[in-house]
Amino acid sequence: MRDFDQELEQRLVRYAAIDSQSDMDSPAQPSTAIQHAMLDLMVAELTEIGAADVTKTPYGTVIATIPGNRPGPTIGFLAHVDTAPQFNATGVKPRVIRGYNGGAISFPDAPDLTLSPDDFPYLATKIGEDIVTASGTTLLGADDKAGIAIIMTAARHLLENPDLPRPDIRIAFTPDEEIGRGVDPKLPADLGVDFAYTFDGGDAGEIVYETFSADFAVVTVTGVSIHPGEATGKLVNAIHLASRIVETLPQATMTPETTADREGFIHAVDMKGSADQMVVRFILRDFERDGLAAKGDLVRQVCAAIAATEPRAKIDVQITPQYRNMRYWLEDDMSPVDLARTALSEIGVTPIEAVIRGGTDGSRLTEMGVPCPNLFTGMQNVHGPLEFVSVQDMALATRLMMQIAARAVA
Repeated sequence: MRDFDQELEQRLVRYAAIDSQSDMDSPAQPSTAIQHAMLDLMVAELTEIGAADVTKTPYGTVIATIPGNRPGPTIGFLAHVDTAPQFNATGVKPRVIRGYNGGAISFPDAPDLTLSPDDFPYLATKIGEDIVTASGTTLLGADDKAGIAIIMTAARHLLENPDLPRPDIRIAFTPDEEIGRGVDPKLPADLGVDFAYTFDGGDAGEIVYETFSADFAVVTVTGVSIHPGEATGKLVNAIHLASRIVETLPQATMTPETTADREGFIHAVDMKGSADQMVVRFILRDFERDGLAAKGDLVRQVCAAIAATEPRAKIDVQITPQYRNMRYWLEDDMSPVDLARTALSEIGVTPIEAVIRGGTDGSRLTEMGVPCPNLFTGMQNVHGPLEFVSVQDMALATRLMMQIAARAVA
């Protein structure tokens, strides 16, 4: 375990310092060239540890094989290389707080910022463990570089110990998960597994087989532009109309900050443009298909009502599916979940069956025919400067991956 701790810490610190943020506005695949730094590093490191069939696909996913030594199902393990675009991820300076003492954690580059167990009770359970954070002005990127470190550490250990029982294992590192574009349509066939797991979850012991369903809405408001000195009775200001749309949508309910548990939401993620034209983007989330459809209908209805007040304007609404609740498919065959439950119990950890208010590459893979629950890494407070992860949680996840492999052929 201590050997895993050291390797995991070193890998995470190395990976987190690499800028690999994705970009929703880019049509490229991967969406940012900087993601290739992580992808190419994965090719090099997988080759170095002796993995077979190491490939970087034209769509930017790195795939490799750990050959099995027992008959059994072919199992996939996945993590994503990109970090979230919601917060600064340039110039990440990871730091390790060894033997955490239970107090508040300060940040060298943001003196007013504090990570306190009073605000984040999970941190209070990590006394004596080694905590990795960033320096206060960036996210850490444990989402999902902790997952990459876990998979790489387990892969290295399995390859150096060829007698450890396992079936054929396929590893995949995807780009663009954070913007909902991590699973290319070719990936299920290229991966070639019976089922898979993503290491992209939170608390130690967490097994996720239920996620949000998600759509992405783009509202384009086109007004009438004219010189403001000559605008009387002629100007139609797209900024005013877009603001009215946002103001008319629910604010005291049905937003991320006013919902919890199984409640869905409509979240305005950005608004850009000018008096001539504004673009407002929303993410729509619900655990059930009908609830998700109702939220899309509400956005359309509000836009239609605002449009009716100003016939000279044009308001266009485009809603695009992103992913669906993996439960819809996994509930028909829970064997991958049952295997993870058994493996987790065998390493002495009580399974936590969590419902997550988010999605993973596994949501898309499951919908595309590859059952893919999500497993914990230990990462907390992701997408912001208070992000942290326990090295010991990562070590538990590493043991879990190897135990799943062993149990699959038992």
